[in-house]
Amino acid sequence: MSDTSAGDWLRERLDDPWNATMHDVVPHGFPAYARILHPATVRSLPDRRVPTYDEYDAMPEAERLALIDQFIDEPATWAETASAFGTTLHPLAQWQRIVRTPADGDWNMRLSPDGREFTGPMEGEISPEMLSVIAGHLIAHTATPDAGFAALWEGRGGLVGHMGHGPSRGFYTFSDDPNHQAMLDRSIPDPLNNAFRKQTWQEGILSREISEGPRFGLLNRDHVLFGGAISAFVSPGWILEVPWRDTPAEEHGSSPSAQSPSILWPDDHAWVMVSEIDYDSTIVAGSAELVAAICADERLEAFQIPENADLTWEADEVNR
Repeated sequence: MSDTSAGDWLRERLDDPWNATMHDVVPHGFPAYARILHPATVRSLPDRRVPTYDEYDAMPEAERLALIDQFIDEPATWAETASAFGTTLHPLAQWQRIVRTPADGDWNMRLSPDGREFTGPMEGEISPEMLSVIAGHLIAHTATPDAGFAALWEGRGGLVGHMGHGPSRGFYTFSDDPNHQAMLDRSIPDPLNNAFRKQTWQEGILSREISEGPRFGLLNRDHVLFGGAISAFVSPGWILEVPWRDTPAEEHGSSPSAQSPSILWPDDHAWVMVSEIDYDSTIVAGSAELVAAICADERLEAFQIPENADLTWEADEVNR
């Protein structure tokens, strides 16, 4: 949008400067807040534990390849994860505490005592299906379901184009053809020679007009702002209709996709949904009725949280 003033009201309700509560990114002033946990992933093997990376690397190649076919990857709730690690799930729980991450450990992938490998939730984004479930609740609690705004953080890889020597992102292919490999080798960036080359426009997912247009700026975050019907997100097929559909990736063989909005709100400001890029949960601020409906939905793993909630890694005092 050329006019980003539609988001001014939201900016005015954020903490400035940052104070380490959710209100660095989630606006103050709503009756209630829901924290919707993003699903994790669990990997298991029939009748045995998942090997560590060191154990996996030490295996003969044939054994590694055979093992790959046996892996079972499934979505995992935070409740299931907490049960596996013997920790406590609560509204302000933090993933690295849930999986008992040591001070110098990898919090994203952890082996549980029962031999399963848990991978942390996606940060800053939710699946089309999950957004459609949330949107079903959102449109029932606004008088303007067909008028609202979606803001996308501009830093997602390849979203916006830029002036430069190389593309916004690369799409890699593999071939035994030596001529094809030579072409790929020539495409590798050459920093020394690039300094003397003229910069050209490198296409992104969005058009050049949008890429070079105004941004909806929040503290430490700039977003591309779009206006439209919030009700469109009720169908998981919304990825096919939004102007930020990733058609360049589709042209290289990928399935249809589009990133979920970083921020979503209706024209009447009845609520706001925030998927902060560094959060493993999505926050909905709105009426008590909306938050109760979200938390009661068995398709979601959600908790009501208080205003001024601290969602930083150090906030989980229960699982220290």
